[in-house]
Amino acid sequence: MHLSTVEAVLEYEVQEPTHFCFNVEAARWATQNIVSERLALSSGVQPRSYTDARSGNRFIRFDAAPGPLLVNYKAEVEVLTEDVEESLAELPVTQIPDDVFPYLMPTRYCESDVLCVAANKMFGAMAPGVSRVRAIVEWIHSNITYAPGSTCSTTTAQEVFIQRTGVCRDFAHLGITFCRALNIPARLVVGYVWFDEPPQDFHAIFEAWVGGRWVQFDPTGMAPVDRLVRIGTGGDAKDVAFCTWFGKMAMTRKEIIVLEHDPRPPRPGALVPAPALANAALAA
Repeated sequence: MHLSTVEAVLEYEVQEPTHFCFNVEAARWATQNIVSERLALSSGVQPRSYTDARSGNRFIRFDAAPGPLLVNYKAEVEVLTEDVEESLAELPVTQIPDDVFPYLMPTRYCESDVLCVAANKMFGAMAPGVSRVRAIVEWIHSNITYAPGSTCSTTTAQEVFIQRTGVCRDFAHLGITFCRALNIPARLVVGYVWFDEPPQDFHAIFEAWVGGRWVQFDPTGMAPVDRLVRIGTGGDAKDVAFCTWFGKMAMTRKEIIVLEHDPRPPRPGALVPAPALANAALAA
């Protein structure tokens, strides 16, 4: 079990009446416990909240008038560590549960049908199971360059595969795409986690369905997956956007703060332990 304090500070200049939907709160999820939390919004905003029963994603919706807007969420969350057995096997499609089956399908950002030939050429002959998913993760980590600003909100897995650069969500999208192309259900997970090197931001990883359970993987290698405070789970980035808006606005501040209260074991080859506090502002 790991305890983290997480915070998101988001500020906007609303230029015309705009409807917002935010997904920044820690999810209602079996492997994490929200110890405490608070949400602060600009005065005059009348929010309504709802939770998606299947994903546990929590949404905040409201109308905002022109002018400055602040959204500030802070929480203390315990995350349960789950052991992963390397013997976990892939299941044949006929045995995949109905609620998992949709995560086999191509989606807007994960064109598994388009990359099916490439995925099978690279990974199709490997023994099925966790080891094959780890091979996918290692290939992405070794062949895709992490480069902030190299992609945009519409970049797809196929484009990342071609250009060989991206950010965390692009790494995750490519992992999901390769898995689905091999008939392994996979989905995107976004959350809060502290990682060694800036830029600090919401972090994206993916989960693959092996051995009858979801197992987390991070192709960027930026942070231990068992310390991620889950915010959103979905087919791809369209399902887990931290902000969706209908109107006109400009983001003026985005600050993500993560404080881990449990020391991490030293990484192999690490010379100096990294500090426990991350505090940095980023553009979207």
